[in-house]
Amino acid sequence: MNKLCIVIPAYNEEKRIGKTLEKYSLFFEKARKNRELDYEILVVINNTKDKTESIVKSFSKKNKRIIYLNLIRGGKGYAVVSGFRDTLKRKNELIGFVDADLSTSPEEYLKLVKNISSYDGIIASRYIPGAILSPKQTIARIIASRVYNFYIRSLLFFPYSDTQCGAKLFKRKTIESILPSLTMSQWAFDIDLLYISKKKGFKIKEFPTVWSDKTFSKIKLLSSGPMMALAILRLRLLNSPLKGFIKLYDNLPFKIKF
Repeated sequence: MNKLCIVIPAYNEEKRIGKTLEKYSLFFEKARKNRELDYEILVVINNTKDKTESIVKSFSKKNKRIIYLNLIRGGKGYAVVSGFRDTLKRKNELIGFVDADLSTSPEEYLKLVKNISSYDGIIASRYIPGAILSPKQTIARIIASRVYNFYIRSLLFFPYSDTQCGAKLFKRKTIESILPSLTMSQWAFDIDLLYISKKKGFKIKEFPTVWSDKTFSKIKLLSSGPMMALAILRLRLLNSPLKGFIKLYDNLPFKIKF
């Protein structure tokens, strides 16, 4: 059986991580017993200040395939990269990540596994034919996401309709190749991941998903949007003849961390 590792970054997720681990472990344990695949769930607790760690510990005692890291430093990108490095120590053929909020169900994540086929990676998408969003997004949210996606596609020449859906999966060789080049720790990690994959010639498939918007969302478009836009601009400059300006910026004593 193929071995799958799902990395779940968890920052102050005491309200959601328990339900997510319960559903994912029950579902993938059933898949394992049916000999569909083997799996591990790696929770990367990143600089949490609530009861996330104790909840994850209790689940890891019940299921040995649930393991965890506890980091001092924060940031989703840093957490996922740390998870990738750790999972490469073991025999995992498929490596991916999913958000802790259960917006992507385990059933939908398994579809990524079953449809990666000859591709080097596969990403869940909410904005291509076949995708279902529940509940439907507000007009303001749709406009914001489409403007943001147009900005990304124009600047980085991306073919993807949705780069931000928190469910992605890659083959081991892809992660091994791109991991040393990942630089974004927070604001544009998903974009960095896909951009490096594109530069290295990997084939990434976009696949429609059923996505359920959950409460307690930590994404604030008005505050996070400008930072994400700046991070993407920085990524583009790093891969252009103007990258010297970024080096000057990185030497400043006070700067935004990307």
